[in-house]
Amino acid sequence: MDSEKIHLLGKKALAIRKHVVQMVARHGRGYVQQGLGAADLFTVLFFDELRLKIEDPDWPYRDRLILSTAHNSAVFYAVLAEKGLIPLDSLESYCVDGSDLEINVSERLGTMVEATCGSLGQGMSVAIGMGISARRKKISSRFYVILGDGELQEGQTWEAIMSAATWKLSNLCLVVDCNGMQVDGDVEKVMMMEPLGEKFEAFGWNVLTAEGNDINHLLSSFKEAKNCENQPSVILAKTLVGKGVPFLEGQLSHNLIFPADAAKRALEALE
Repeated sequence: MDSEKIHLLGKKALAIRKHVVQMVARHGRGYVQQGLGAADLFTVLFFDELRLKIEDPDWPYRDRLILSTAHNSAVFYAVLAEKGLIPLDSLESYCVDGSDLEINVSERLGTMVEATCGSLGQGMSVAIGMGISARRKKISSRFYVILGDGELQEGQTWEAIMSAATWKLSNLCLVVDCNGMQVDGDVEKVMMMEPLGEKFEAFGWNVLTAEGNDINHLLSSFKEAKNCENQPSVILAKTLVGKGVPFLEGQLSHNLIFPADAAKRALEALE
């Protein structure tokens, strides 16, 4: 891969991590752990993979991203700001009463939010409908879904997974943020999910695995998914919660208490 591209994407991911820390710190608690962990994934999607037009967010042939894990909002807003889709200073209104930058991402924000997915498990179904519609209209857009590994415990996801394979939706790419964490703690201790790869294969999917904090590996996985025909693709992206901040890495805290002194130390670590 192009080393300069990887370097630039790495700088963007670092900027996004800093935004996440600053946004959550204003309220003293929030979804900082999963935001830090998924920063590389969101960076690669928005700065390399998705076909978008900054000057025309409503462009009908754009690629669509469905954020099924809508609570992972800080990293989503941070990447939108870095991409130029929302003003950078709007991040200061994160979770303020009346702000469009809500704790759960919603369509109030505008076109860049393709669907409101506050109820976990629904993003896949939405994307499948979009993918079928685009194929019938002969539109070349691709549809990406970010789903959590804990979210796969929802029965609706597996109905959708089976449906996508039946329709051979090669314009669909599911990314599972495998961070091992859900609101009740360790995903595997709540409900055993492995072996995920074999399950998706049995349902007729093209299965790829990626180190979700390795930009080079993510770029390769998205490229491979795009080249797959007659099957939907899933990228099982292993991410580390709290990535980039040593004293937060690996802490399974879904809604982290994050006082000002911890935020200060986190920003120093990122520097």
